[in-house]
Amino acid sequence: MVQWIDICGSEDLQADSGVCALVEDIQVAIFYMPKDNTVYAINNYDPFSQVQVLSRGLIGDLNGIPMVSSPIYKQHFNLKTGVCFEDEAVVVDSYAVRIENGRVEVSLTE
Repeated sequence: MVQWIDICGSEDLQADSGVCALVEDIQVAIFYMPKDNTVYAINNYDPFSQVQVLSRGLIGDLNGIPMVSSPIYKQHFNLKTGVCFEDEAVVVDSYAVRIENGRVEVSLTE
């Protein structure tokens, strides 16, 4: 069963950008793409630079797949799966996220 955790109001999201939220001691990077009315959530930890910075990366897409580019060494991570485009062996956790009644909710479990 999915357990949803209330994070913030949808107005706290930044269009075409990321924000970071502390969810049960885990830094979660939340990205909002208003053009598609889509929200993504991945772990904020960049395994290459070993710092919590992915929420500050540039978002876009590679071959139609939504991604974030790390602001440090520029590796690209799939926003749906957390898989690194340059090295598929490197994966950051991705989380279910939704906007429900104007509130952003994240699930850390499937």
